[in-house]
Amino acid sequence: MGTELGEFLRARRARLRPEDVGLPDYGGRRRVPGLRREELAQLAGVSAGYYARLEQGLSPNASDAVLDAIARVLRLDETERAHLHHLARHRPRRRRRPRPERLRPNVRLMIDAFGDVPALVIGRRTDVLAWNRTAHALLAGHLPYQAPDRPNVARLVFLDPHTRDLYADWRAKARDTVAELRMTAARYPDDPELAELIGELTVKSAEFAALWAAHPVHRCDPPARTFRHPLVGSMTLGNEVMELPQDEGQRLAVFTAVPGSPDAAALSLLADLAAAPRARQAAATRMP
Repeated sequence: MGTELGEFLRARRARLRPEDVGLPDYGGRRRVPGLRREELAQLAGVSAGYYARLEQGLSPNASDAVLDAIARVLRLDETERAHLHHLARHRPRRRRRPRPERLRPNVRLMIDAFGDVPALVIGRRTDVLAWNRTAHALLAGHLPYQAPDRPNVARLVFLDPHTRDLYADWRAKARDTVAELRMTAARYPDDPELAELIGELTVKSAEFAALWAAHPVHRCDPPARTFRHPLVGSMTLGNEVMELPQDEGQRLAVFTAVPGSPDAAALSLLADLAAAPRARQAAATRMP
C-alpha cells in the first residue's frame, strides 16, 4: 500500500503550482509538474526526508497532525483527506481471499418491492448482484435479464458502446466509476478479483488507464443523471445510492423521476416495455 499512498500524494502534488500555495515562481521549466517534495514538506512543516519516506510508505506512524498539514497544503477535500488517512494507516497483513459476495434473500425481496422504480444492488467490485426489470431496461436492456453472470458496471462504462451512448455525461460517469474503484481498492487491498478487474480495464481502455493514473477520489453519488435511452429518449432521473449496513461493500441504487414530468412519463413507458415480455410469458403459461 506504500505504492498506493505514493501514487495518491504524487497525483495531488502534480495538480498544484507553486503560485497556488504562495510560493514564488522563478520561471523555467520544471522536470516534473506541480509541487516538489521539498516544497510540500516546507509548507507542511516537516523535513524533506520525512516526507519522502512517507511518500514511499516507510513512515507508517505519521501523526494525524502531520497528515492534516499535508492535506491542507494539497487542498484535499473531506473525502480525499479521509482517504489519505486510510492509506497512511494501512498495515500489511497476511493475504487472504475475500469471501464471495452473496445477496441476502431479504435484499432480493426489497428489490422486487420497488416495482416499476428502477432499483439494483451493486457489489464492492461494481458487479450487479440484483436488479429489477425496470433497472435492467434502463441500464442494460441490450443484455439478457437472466444472464448467468450479472454484468459489471465498470466494464460496461468503459468497454460497452451502448453504455457509453446511454449516459449524456459519460465522462462524469467514467470519473465517478474510477473514483469508486480507487476507494474500494484501498479498503480491500487483498481482493484478487478486484485487482484483476482493474488490470483488465487498464489494458483494454486507455481512458480508464489515464483516469486511474490521476488517482481520483471523491463521492460518487450525484443527485441526478441524464440518460439518452434508445427506446424512450432523454430523461433525467434522481440518483440515490445507499450503503447496505449488513452487507459490507454492497450498495442499493434507485432512480426516480419528478411526478408529472416528461421524465416520469418516459420512465413509466420504459417500465411498461420492461414488463411486456413477462406479461406475454405469463399469458403463454395460462393457455390450454
